[in-house]
Amino acid sequence: MEKNLGELGRYIDAHREEMLDLWERLVNTESGPAQREGVSNVIALLREEMEQAGIASRVIQVEGEVGDILVGEWNGEAPKAPILFIGHTDTVFPPGEAERNPFRISGEGLAYGPGVLDMKGGLVIALYAVKALAYAGFRDRPIKFVLVGDEETMHKSSNAKALMVEEMKGAAAAFNFETGYIDDRLVVGRKGGGIVQIKVEGVAAHSGLEPEKGRSAILEAARIVMELEGENDIPRGKLINCGLISGGIGENTIPDECSLSIGYRFSSHEIEGEIQAAIDRAVGISCVAGTKITKEQKMHIACMETTAGVLSLFEHVKRAAKLCGGGVVSSAVVSGGSDSSIAVALGIPTVCGMGVCGQFNHTEKEYAQVDSLFRRCRLAAWAVATLDW
Repeated sequence: MEKNLGELGRYIDAHREEMLDLWERLVNTESGPAQREGVSNVIALLREEMEQAGIASRVIQVEGEVGDILVGEWNGEAPKAPILFIGHTDTVFPPGEAERNPFRISGEGLAYGPGVLDMKGGLVIALYAVKALAYAGFRDRPIKFVLVGDEETMHKSSNAKALMVEEMKGAAAAFNFETGYIDDRLVVGRKGGGIVQIKVEGVAAHSGLEPEKGRSAILEAARIVMELEGENDIPRGKLINCGLISGGIGENTIPDECSLSIGYRFSSHEIEGEIQAAIDRAVGISCVAGTKITKEQKMHIACMETTAGVLSLFEHVKRAAKLCGGGVVSSAVVSGGSDSSIAVALGIPTVCGMGVCGQFNHTEKEYAQVDSLFRRCRLAAWAVATLDW
């Protein structure tokens, strides 16, 4: 296997121009939140590459006006459980961004363009890692790509999450080729969070003439804010923030309506349960007689817990980095969400942030270090080739 491991790096070095060309084509193919056709075009590019690499591919249609899911399967006849390569084909940018800010490489070795970092570079890494493994004769286990088309909107308008769960089940490990960091951190944990909107309906009355006939929605809402904010435990990673309040029409009227927009974050499923229970308690009673309380879940992102399996896989990747000349990688727990949370919730050890390294994703200044495209590809290939689970 020593010779074959060396072949991995040689293959990647010999195909640098191909990798850059695919990166450019993917970045210049717009696939923003409202561009379902653009996601389909990205999928078509990837399927063509997969076919040439002997990767069987299929597209799963997703409910809703969002991009579909691309599944690729390589070496499927191998007896071991597969390794997942996770990613997404959509970006956050509006139509026209690629024309205004196309893919380009600066003299400092930095690549620019919409989605160059998040995460079109990661898609190139994942694909060429498999090509390198095939070239080196790796046949120990299957690799399965699960690339979703609406990650940037966290699947809030589709059934993509449920479909991903079915495709991910039974995997031995997972690598997510999301944004990498310029200091070579890999992600071993991500906070989850969500937004809940609470509405309180009361009874309006003139505060001077007939205050006894009023039922203050704001007073009831204030009680809810006090209760929920009293649950906060920042050192544990538990946050409930009542960040937006709207209600009433003036100081001389008992308010008959008030709405709260509440953002919450959590670092574990246990804390998530505590937060949901606290919200349910707060809205389940009415302390101001005659008021009515309703809640609506506006958004929810699961956390990626830092499990023992996640840490074990990270240590394996850390060793692989040292062996393949990939430098010294470190671990981090970050706030932003990703689909790694789905895999970890299924009990699959997962390392996230395996993509190209850079900064300023989701902005026009987004850039990636070109050299990290090849370095991270070598790391992914070595980590897969040496995994003995």
